[in-house]
Amino acid sequence: QVQLVESGGGLVQPGGSLRLSCAASGFTLSYYHIAWFRKAPGKEREGVSLISSSGSTTHYADPVKGRFTISRDNAKNTVYLQMNSLKAEDTAVYYCAADSNWATIGTMSTSFEYDYWGQGTQVTVSS
Repeated sequence: QVQLVESGGGLVQPGGSLRLSCAASGFTLSYYHIAWFRKAPGKEREGVSLISSSGSTTHYADPVKGRFTISRDNAKNTVYLQMNSLKAEDTAVYYCAADSNWATIGTMSTSFEYDYWGQGTQVTVSS
């Protein structure tokens, strides 16, 4: 079965940390660039972070710069999002997407039909 599966979400207090995982099955993740998106209640889905297929290039949206770190382990067919210093406004469902075209996924636009999407994992930051 070809799919992306996110995990690692949960409830955390403000200032806490979580590490999300995006694992691929049925295809080789190393051929794909990966982006993390999130959708908060009442808001549009937005791009959070991006990593190239080789891992040599990363990008972060301004709200998460300096707090989130994206990485990948192609041997494990998995991409990670380390989230530190979490804030209430980080509360959202987090999704990963994979695409072989850097020109599209590199924009982190939600307008494109990416090759694969995960089902999402809930992150709730609350005291």
